[in-house]
Amino acid sequence: MKIARFLSVALICGLLTACGIMDVAPKPPPPVTDKAQQVVRAQTSTLTKLGDISVHVFGSPMDAEREIQRRADRLGAHYYYIIMVSETVMPGSWYSQAILYQ
Repeated sequence: MKIARFLSVALICGLLTACGIMDVAPKPPPPVTDKAQQVVRAQTSTLTKLGDISVHVFGSPMDAEREIQRRADRLGAHYYYIIMVSETVMPGSWYSQAILYQ
């Protein structure tokens, strides 16, 4: 009985905590710099979409994120929003997708 009560309380707390993830109240993006900057979803509402990019790198998730920024810089984007970073079936091989914004 106590275990079922604990699990139901934990489930409710988890669901309520997850509601914060869905907070997409618009926020202004940071000022433009000479390098592309990563933004969160709530900062993209006033930006102009340039396109989508994807990368495949060997290394770590941070290597995939750095490659996204390098490509965003090369393509002249001011901002990028990373949609996903995922390890492929091969260990150490990472795939990432992002949306570029002006």
